[in-house]
Amino acid sequence: MSSQSSAPAAVRVDAWLWAIRAYKTRSAATAACRAGHVRLNGNPVKASQTVIVGDTIRVRESGWERVFEVRRLIAKRVGAEAASHCYTDHTPPRPVLPQLGLPQRDRGAGRPTKKDRRDMDKLRG
Repeated sequence: MSSQSSAPAAVRVDAWLWAIRAYKTRSAATAACRAGHVRLNGNPVKASQTVIVGDTIRVRESGWERVFEVRRLIAKRVGAEAASHCYTDHTPPRPVLPQLGLPQRDRGAGRPTKKDRRDMDKLRG
């Protein structure tokens, strides 16, 4: 990774996502492609499709979407610092989930009383 000339001309999308540490394993990246969670330039993609510099990759994860722009191609997994130079992250901030105001019972307080249970049911609606 020391010179730009050693970079490959094209890399599989699953290998690139694994190399930049978007997924823990390459098989997890392949499974995400098969499931339709990965889009390349707006289109659903197979794991074997190649990526080039300038492509936009959208990865859907539980409840939100990560957006990467390819800046450099790598085929082998590298450290997190080196991997961060291979993409530009255009991911919007993660949505904040509303916190429910459910009271927490102290550990060892025993079973809730009938009144406690009614209050909990009233809070839940």
